[in-house]
Amino acid sequence: MAILAALPFVLPNSFYVDLAIRMAINAIIVLGLNLLIGFAGQISLGHAGFLGIGAYATAALPTHFGWHPLLAMGAGAVAAGILAAIVARPIFKLKGHYLAMATLGLGIIINIVVRNEAAWTGGPDGMPVPSMAIAGFEISGDKHWYWIVAALLSISVWASLNLIDSPFGRALRALHGSEVASKVVGVDIVRYKVAIFVMSAVFASLMGSVTAHYVGFVTPNLADFFHSIELVTMVVIGGMASVYGSVLGAVLLTALPQALTSFEGWETVAFGTILMLCMIFLPKGIVPTLQAKWGKGD
Repeated sequence: MAILAALPFVLPNSFYVDLAIRMAINAIIVLGLNLLIGFAGQISLGHAGFLGIGAYATAALPTHFGWHPLLAMGAGAVAAGILAAIVARPIFKLKGHYLAMATLGLGIIINIVVRNEAAWTGGPDGMPVPSMAIAGFEISGDKHWYWIVAALLSISVWASLNLIDSPFGRALRALHGSEVASKVVGVDIVRYKVAIFVMSAVFASLMGSVTAHYVGFVTPNLADFFHSIELVTMVVIGGMASVYGSVLGAVLLTALPQALTSFEGWETVAFGTILMLCMIFLPKGIVPTLQAKWGKGD
């Protein structure tokens, strides 16, 4: 929180403020995804689809029906949660590669819908997002959005740390360790799988809405397969089952493409090489590996 409070006063210009906002948004999404993947041991390769639901809800409902942006944001989160609850039970009967393919298919379906329903979503070209105003005060500019996402990130980290130390969090970790053993000690594995999937979907939807309002425009790229893979990579690089690993992974992988722009056409090669080296020498992720080497912590 001290770092977040100090950043706006030390960052040299608005470019870096914008980058910090994107880092914070990704960190919140990855926190929810890490609860699903790292703590519960359930994969999701279509999570960007839930970002798309939140983003398009907050764009389409005010534009076409005159809804207040906050109400539209809440509706998007509810829609994402309901969809996640409906598909979770059949999807989480699958294991391994079959589970990964099912979640991938869900994300692709959402992306196809937002691309094809051009009358409501603008199709492949996307659509503008109405500005956010609360009690007559319009939220605009980097500084306003920075303080909002900084507060949301602080709350999300605090909530995640408390969640994993709660009975719910211990049940998730037991589920990750062994579903059979979890059943034996009375853990309702289906209920916990559904609950954490819905929770991570709502996290993603809300931040999709925030992203849409901050950028002022939304396109189907927000909900595509490659964005889903990017989010999973942030979880893995930072460290699965690590709250601070989620934040670090999001920060590094959001900043890395900007840092590699000087390679002029070789950015993707350099990016892939760095990721490959991380997985070879830090197979458990950055934070868990450093904790194991230099001491224990959260």
